[in-house]
Amino acid sequence: MAILEIKVPDIGDVTDVAVIELLVKVGDLVALEQSLITVESDKASMEIPSSAAGLVKEIKVALGDKVNQGSLVLLLEAEAAAPASVAAAPAVAAAVAAPPPVAAAAAGGTRTVEVFVPDIGDFESVSVIEVFVKVGDSIRVEQSLITVESDKASMEIPSSTAGVIKELKVALGDKVAKGSLLALVEVAAPVAQAALAAAPALIAATVALAPAPVPVRAAPTASLPAHEPMAAKARLPHASPSIRRIARELGVPLDEIKGTGPNGRIQELDLQGFVKSVLAGAVQTLAQKAAAPAAAAPAAAGNFPGLLPWPKVDFEKFGPVERRDLSRIKKISGANLHRNWVLIPHVTNNDDADITDLEAFRVQLNGDKSSPSKVTMLAFMIKAAVAALKKFPEFNASLDGEQLVLKNYFHIGFAADTPNGLMVPVLRDADKKGIFQISQEMGELAKKARDGKLGTAEMTGGCFSISSLGGIGGGYFTPIINAPEVAIMGVGKSKIEPVWDGKQFVPRLMLPLSLSWDHRVIDGASAARFNAYFASLLADFRRIAL
Repeated sequence: MAILEIKVPDIGDVTDVAVIELLVKVGDLVALEQSLITVESDKASMEIPSSAAGLVKEIKVALGDKVNQGSLVLLLEAEAAAPASVAAAPAVAAAVAAPPPVAAAAAGGTRTVEVFVPDIGDFESVSVIEVFVKVGDSIRVEQSLITVESDKASMEIPSSTAGVIKELKVALGDKVAKGSLLALVEVAAPVAQAALAAAPALIAATVALAPAPVPVRAAPTASLPAHEPMAAKARLPHASPSIRRIARELGVPLDEIKGTGPNGRIQELDLQGFVKSVLAGAVQTLAQKAAAPAAAAPAAAGNFPGLLPWPKVDFEKFGPVERRDLSRIKKISGANLHRNWVLIPHVTNNDDADITDLEAFRVQLNGDKSSPSKVTMLAFMIKAAVAALKKFPEFNASLDGEQLVLKNYFHIGFAADTPNGLMVPVLRDADKKGIFQISQEMGELAKKARDGKLGTAEMTGGCFSISSLGGIGGGYFTPIINAPEVAIMGVGKSKIEPVWDGKQFVPRLMLPLSLSWDHRVIDGASAARFNAYFASLLADFRRIAL
């Protein structure tokens, strides 16, 4: 008998990789090239095989340890004549590494691969709400291509191959189902073979869970420990590196999945079944359960001490009724508005802006046939908001725990009335755009909102919002702050009013302003100054240049 040292073989140009899985324990018999441990770099997971067969006498690494080529993994008791070849080890390690980025086509040429919507459960038709790629983009395996949405959740559809997008077959607002053609991808011949080999593992993971608009890859240490044979089975999820990698990409909590494989190991079908159940509403993740009270206004009333439960009424006994489901937008916005109103201490300041001269200027611009686009009063308000945010930076901020995050960018949201409810598109980098460009982009965003084609990315990242009811009517009101913003400007319908100029009353076009602000961040004096400054800019737009 002989004691052999089993070391980490050549694992390429990576150093200090973390041990994330122990696949054997002391006393186990292992075969030649049997996997012993799993290590993970910031780009891939790989299993380290044994260079000999024998009995495990001592394990020299633990979960979380950092190893390199040549690091001692374990001591193995083997026959003296047992082969100790390590020739196959580098190839095995390389085979399980993540596929490299798409390279230029090799001598073997290229070919076009069709990418389809994989199995997304019993959903016959889901809407495309985001498209992440465009023609000419280089993509990698599992990179998200589009986001689709059912009435219960949104999901990101990944690519089953790496290559270059030659043609997109879907657009915002399209309806897709399992088997729908997404794109034509040109792949280099060597890359195509690797992609085809990986396809079966990718089919099982096809959807991403809401609410996260974009999947976040966890740092290697965040996934530790994944599985330790000597630990209690109920403590840690038992899954292979490929399953854990897919789960990280999709945001699936492995510790909430019951594995059906040997010793409770989580299989591809377990992962797929869990995701389908969540999308269908049959299962909630712990994160969704935690967020559920905020989404149900009637139930939430009981969460506050001293409040009576929401009344249960048999409305039919008083007369005929009609029941109608809330639209998806109203369900989402209603939950957000309820949370914002309850958690943010709102205060509203009312003021008036004299827009007589500004309205005359706007009419003059729109009467000029050389103007590139029609200008709305809201476009001037957005520019005024940017100037006010620069002068009063605490309004361009967000609370993050006990810290105030002051933003150096200016993305302005504006309320858009749609057939399905109110939506708030965000116009980005308003400080870098002129009035004509703002008006044009506002029109495009508002149209997409009315057509139901507004993507999640186009409704996030705002710094300050403007809710204008001027086209409908009404005066002052209390707009609800759009968290995590700290203020919102409400605008009513302008009307001619008599204004004293020091000698006489003269007719002026006055615009009602209602500024709601978060009293945790902003005090009354700052709010009054902000409102007065905003009104002064609309009264004399030349101040913008000062």
